[in-house]
Amino acid sequence: MSTGTITRMAITTASIIIMTKRKKILPLAKGRGEQKRSGHLSPLAGRGRPSQRSEGGREEGNCEGAPVLSTPSSPPQGEREQSGGSGDDAALYRLMAWLSPSYPVGAFSYSSGIEWAVEAGDIRDAATLKGWLAAMMASGAGFCDAVFFAQAHRAIAENDDRHLRAVAELSAAFAPSKERHLETTAQGRAFVEATRAAWPCDALDTLSKVWDGPVTYPVAVGVSSAGHGIAVGSSLHAYLHALAANWISAGVRLVPLGQTDGQRVLAGLEAGIADAAKRALSAGLEDAASSTWRADIGSMRHETQYTRLFRS
Repeated sequence: MSTGTITRMAITTASIIIMTKRKKILPLAKGRGEQKRSGHLSPLAGRGRPSQRSEGGREEGNCEGAPVLSTPSSPPQGEREQSGGSGDDAALYRLMAWLSPSYPVGAFSYSSGIEWAVEAGDIRDAATLKGWLAAMMASGAGFCDAVFFAQAHRAIAENDDRHLRAVAELSAAFAPSKERHLETTAQGRAFVEATRAAWPCDALDTLSKVWDGPVTYPVAVGVSSAGHGIAVGSSLHAYLHALAANWISAGVRLVPLGQTDGQRVLAGLEAGIADAAKRALSAGLEDAASSTWRADIGSMRHETQYTRLFRS
């Protein structure tokens, strides 16, 4: 046997050994039913019915079929994550749906008194709009909504019906004017009706049992978020972002401003929204307070404004 033949046989044998070792460590060499450990299903973790863990910790039981996303059913009432973000695609999906301008709550028809502020000259451009909204978020309706949202979420999470009623009652009584009361309760009622029809959960039934009065918007969203097991931190941030975006939308139409100016104002409110959410999460129900008197007066003056585009 020649030297060249021996060399070629040695190389072939070595290649076979290397390929065999690689196959032993490649995860793709395992079956589809064996996936890495994870707290949630990955969109690629299985097909057909959700996988189940075996005693060894592997996810098994997947069958061939259409891919399924990580959209678990609503967790038990009160179950929630303690961190600021849920890490769950289903939670993000629901928040984006509920707080989208297309969700049928009629948010576009309310200005929270901004229409009067524009007519009075308090809001004239992007800078004055930002200053007005920053005050509302830090010391006015924005912060109060955040407190009621967090308290309603906590009441559902802790199965405290008595506290839930107290939050719902105080929130409904806290509006400084007739139009602001209409604004928050009309949106709250519409949110409950739409969510109960499309995204039902036991928490909404609990709310209707303990409180038969008007439901405000922050309480409605807070209760639904808790009922679907969405973390209070992420859901509150999403709510405040949507609230600020709606205020800005009113300002853009009323001043008027360009769409880019509106986005600059929203970007400028980012830190203020984060601070309001942080303070609300550590606040008690007794900490709900407003000191934006000009905005409150504006909502009262709007009732007799001669020409109006908005309902508040």
